[in-house]
Amino acid sequence: MIRILSLIAALICAAPALAQTLPAGLDKANAIVIDTTKGRVIFKLRPDIAPQHAERIKLLAREGYYNNVPFHRVIEGFMAQTGDGKNFNGTGGSKYPNVPAEFSNVPFKRGIVGMARSSEPNSANSQFFIMFADGSSLNGKYTVVGEVVSGMDVVDKIKRGEPVVDPDKMVKVQVASDIK
Repeated sequence: MIRILSLIAALICAAPALAQTLPAGLDKANAIVIDTTKGRVIFKLRPDIAPQHAERIKLLAREGYYNNVPFHRVIEGFMAQTGDGKNFNGTGGSKYPNVPAEFSNVPFKRGIVGMARSSEPNSANSQFFIMFADGSSLNGKYTVVGEVVSGMDVVDKIKRGEPVVDPDKMVKVQVASDIK
């Protein structure tokens, strides 16, 4: 009985996020919908400047790799990082090889989605971050893969920490065109 009540409560809480419509004019084939523990975030991918990184995020989303993955590193005034579906703590990547850097002239500003990497420029794999504010120190040094088009208010609510204690999570991540 408790399990049934828990399931009903979870569905009631998830219903508002699931019922939200997508922004008008959104290229659904190149948009990622993230239902988090705080609400829904939607970002458009930028295959025009980072085609390999955009394809990697879509592939991993379709495989369910990002589901229930925490925001493991969230720095006030800087960014919220997630995407480690292997170790869930920022030390892991996917089963696929790293993606070569696709640096561009697009500046890191509030709402930009960038690919996380090690000190090696060609080491991006699965992890990404969403900027809370401008981060010009990253310009030309990290790959811009997208930009939030809806839900920055949700990103702003993500629990901070490095590492985060009891972190918020990406409950479900989907390519917008795959949502039925």
